[in-house]
Amino acid sequence: MWTQIATQIAEATGEDFQINNRRSVGGGCINQGYALIGNTGTYFVKLNTASQVQMFEAEALGLKQMLETQAIRVPKPIGWGTVTDFAYIILEWLELGGNNTQSWEQMGRQLAAMHRWNPTTQGGTAKGFGWDINNTIGSTPQINTWTSDWAEFFAQYRIGYQFQLARRRGGHFPQQDRLLSVIPQLLNHQPQPSLVHGDLWGGNAAVTKSGEPVIFDPATYIGDREVDIAMTELFGGFPSAFYRGYNEVSPLDEGYKQRKTLYNLYHILNHFNLFGGGYASQANQMIEQILR
Repeated sequence: MWTQIATQIAEATGEDFQINNRRSVGGGCINQGYALIGNTGTYFVKLNTASQVQMFEAEALGLKQMLETQAIRVPKPIGWGTVTDFAYIILEWLELGGNNTQSWEQMGRQLAAMHRWNPTTQGGTAKGFGWDINNTIGSTPQINTWTSDWAEFFAQYRIGYQFQLARRRGGHFPQQDRLLSVIPQLLNHQPQPSLVHGDLWGGNAAVTKSGEPVIFDPATYIGDREVDIAMTELFGGFPSAFYRGYNEVSPLDEGYKQRKTLYNLYHILNHFNLFGGGYASQANQMIEQILR
């Protein structure tokens, strides 16, 4: 397996890459991660079962699209594929570990710049909200069918789809039909379609040792930029400098504080579908809050 991965690195980089060492590193909640150390540099390799190769392909395509914006640093994808029973993705290695106010403020400004990217800014055709392929949020399928109306997209392919999965797990959400019926009222602010990271919690953002902001592990699509900001607040929040930098470039629209609970409900429902447990209770509390 590692020989094939080394060969793919050599082909992608044009250098004769030979593996000197590898060590296990964090790969997120669902993958095995490795630092692959060779004669020409170090690369980050994530492994999963062979059936998950499409997940890695979508991750690579999302990173490539984020790179095209030239707005914020993301790890460059080198390649992906399957070998024996494994799927893998090879990424640029970034030395993380920096942490200062200026870097987080810069991250906010750069994310705001990325959010200004959409197909029409590149001379393409407006397709509305969605993406060219489906991808995953964690290991859950994320449906990205192009839809002209944001509220319809979010109701059907985000909250509605998670409710469908939750029923199979035995989840009980008494107010789900009422919630789905009022989403058009809750999301009537007509957002500009924006390229979003899609899974922007604290574990997917960092600062390199040289002080450069970086985001990674995306669940990319074209959506309302507020979904990214909302998720940064879900698990403790980013440093205040991040929000200061973001609002300098793109102040949030009126009503964001009301919408963010609905946007974060998507991730709590997904956590129920992935992990079960108390996330059902948290989701029901959020639904009650939204409906109030």
